Order: sequence, then C-alpha cells, then structure tokens
Amino acid sequence: MLDEIKLKVCASVYRPSEDSYLIAGQAEKYAFGRVLDLGTGTGISGIVSALKGCDVTFADIDEKAIECAKRNAKANRVTGNFIKSDMFESIDGKFNTIIFNPPYLESVKVPGRDIALDGGTKGREIIDRFLQEYSMFVEPKHVILLLESSINSYEDDVEHHNFEVVAKEHFFFEEIAVLKISSGIY
Repeated sequence: MLDEIKLKVCASVYRPSEDSYLIAGQAEKYAFGRVLDLGTGTGISGIVSALKGCDVTFADIDEKAIECAKRNAKANRVTGNFIKSDMFESIDGKFNTIIFNPPYLESVKVPGRDIALDGGTKGREIIDRFLQEYSMFVEPKHVILLLESSINSYEDDVEHHNFEVVAKEHFFFEEIAVLKISSGIY
C-alpha cells in the first residue's frame, strides 16, 4: 500500500524522507479506528491510514502543510478532516490511533527557522509536550506511534513511558525509531 501512494512535495512543507516512510509503514500495520495524523506534513501517514479504512484527522501547525495534505489526500482518493492546530490546541475528541513524526532536531536560534525540523532545547520540547498531552485524546483502546531519534535519546522514552520499539533504521549520524504504546490490544 505505501509504495502505491502518490505524493507531491510542496514548497516549504517537510519533504518525506526515511523517517516519514518508516512511521507510515508502521501506520500501515497498526492504525485503526479514528486516527489523528499530528504534524501531518504531506499527509503520508494519514493517507496510509485512510486507505486502510480509518477515519483520519490530518493536523498541522502550518497552513501550507494542511493544504499540501489535502491535495495529496485527494490525489489518493481519500478523505478526512483537515485542521490547523498547534499540537492538540484545536483538536476535539478522542482517537484510537495517534501518529506523530515530530520535529526532533535541537533548536537553532536563527530567523526563518524551519518549524518542521526545530524540536526546541535538545530536540525534546515538542516531544515532551506531546508526551504530557496525548493521554487526554485517546480512546480506551488505542495505539500511539511516535518517531524519535538517538539524537534526543529515544531510549529514555522506551524506558520511562513503556514504549516498544517497533521499527528502527540506522544512519551514520543517528538512529531513528518508531515507538509504540498501546492499551494492550496488540
């Protein structure tokens, strides 16, 4: 399914890379029910989930990303709800699946910084905010898929938040991993 998706890259929207495909592959395996694709970018994980028959909400802080995800969803003949939201700020309801590929690089204090890459102090601000907030938006039966990197010590979240590593890929400068936590249905 993932290799059949048509994706157009949009100006100033994070270009799908190894991390995008790694987490989208796990969405293909684990997503079910009502899905929130948080930080959707081009919409790749949400599109995969919608193709599985899930009811998808595509959310991003960047209006250009929302428009890009809409175009890509239409090109793949899927529908969903599209919401501009800073993390969970404009999100209503609860979800069976939340998929999040956050910015995880350490902040660079320069004008015009790329919000798709800037994870704040030590690359953890956005991840830590997600970990504090997501539990208010999940159904009793749920799965969370979160992409992290060795750059921001994903191993600590595995240990402290009871995440399971369901996929990882090693590069010369980092290892990326998809972490899964669920309500015990998997």
